[in-house]
Amino acid sequence: MTELPGKARHLALIALSQVLALSVWFAGAAALPGLQDTGALSTFDGAALSSAVQLGFVLGALASASLGVADRFDARKVFASGALLAGLMSLCALLTPPGSLLMPFTRMIAGAALAFVYPVGMKLAASWAKGDTGLLIGLLVGALTLGSASPHLAPLLTDGLDWRAPFAVSGLAALASAALILSSRAGPAFRRAPGFDPRAIRLTLRDPGLARVNLGYLGHMWELYAFWAWVGVFVAIWTQERQLAQSISGPGLTFAIVAIGAVSSLGAGWLADRAGRTLVTSLAMTLSGSCALLSAWAWSAPALVMIVLLLIYGITVIADSAQFSAAAAELAPPDKAGSILTLQTAMGFALTLVTVQLLPVWAEHIGWRFAFWPLALGPIVGVWAMLSLRRRPESRALADGRR
Repeated sequence: MTELPGKARHLALIALSQVLALSVWFAGAAALPGLQDTGALSTFDGAALSSAVQLGFVLGALASASLGVADRFDARKVFASGALLAGLMSLCALLTPPGSLLMPFTRMIAGAALAFVYPVGMKLAASWAKGDTGLLIGLLVGALTLGSASPHLAPLLTDGLDWRAPFAVSGLAALASAALILSSRAGPAFRRAPGFDPRAIRLTLRDPGLARVNLGYLGHMWELYAFWAWVGVFVAIWTQERQLAQSISGPGLTFAIVAIGAVSSLGAGWLADRAGRTLVTSLAMTLSGSCALLSAWAWSAPALVMIVLLLIYGITVIADSAQFSAAAAELAPPDKAGSILTLQTAMGFALTLVTVQLLPVWAEHIGWRFAFWPLALGPIVGVWAMLSLRRRPESRALADGRR
């Protein structure tokens, strides 16, 4: 296969820009333990810091797709504008008092801005594809994972900023991303996409293959963002109850738990192209759901057991993410693929509003030891959906017949 001129350089710029900009996403989750120490946040307020970003992203993604923003304007400038606004909103959070309504409002605007970053960056990366689309999607999901993990490093890189550190670091990183993306360019496969087609809603719900892919995706999303949003608090409370040294299980561990998934995104994409999408997604969800259940047992086991389990959880909870988008694109009619993918994303992130908001309520009622148990419901449904798809004739369209 002939390498496209400049491909490696521009993909590296796009991926790095994604990592920097998407650090804004979980700045609120990384700041949450410090914010809770102020005593100004209720359980609802803490959950709202993450769910507000999800809500903003859903609204922004639907608006962007409906208006065709990335097609009407230079995609790099759209990305840069989104990164700039997200960075400014993260920095604005520094000026808002903990517990005020202004902080979740800034998070919602940041989420809406990121809807002009992540999907647009995915499109820019895919425009360089030449027989390696699955790998490139995995690359961008890996960038999302690293970006989501990076705010947890902020307390280790700053001194004296307490809960403000993740907001400050992610805000500056997003501003750098806005400048960096302008040095990249789209590949030769960049094409104008059709606007959002509302008729895709009916097809998504009634087509047997697409319905199962999207049900699998919803099972995956039920688990993913709630785990990412609350694993830092889970680790902090576990550390306190077990009286462990902060150096063993502090923010660095939380960063590792989320960031390690970047590697599995690439590996799962490579494997799914060869072994099958339904197989890889089912295996990943089986493992991640098992980790959710076993976390309660590991709570009282030696510390190393919990650390290893959470690292495995971090690997498996994101490994299958890109494969649902790939499967939907393979099963969708070509003229409706963009609308179906937009709808899939909107449904998935809308569902995360429920789990992100309700998980801490469950944990405070039953105990943080059992916090992740409800997350296993998503993988159970998701595995059923993907194995059901595997038995259907539509599955032969996946990965060149590799189901």
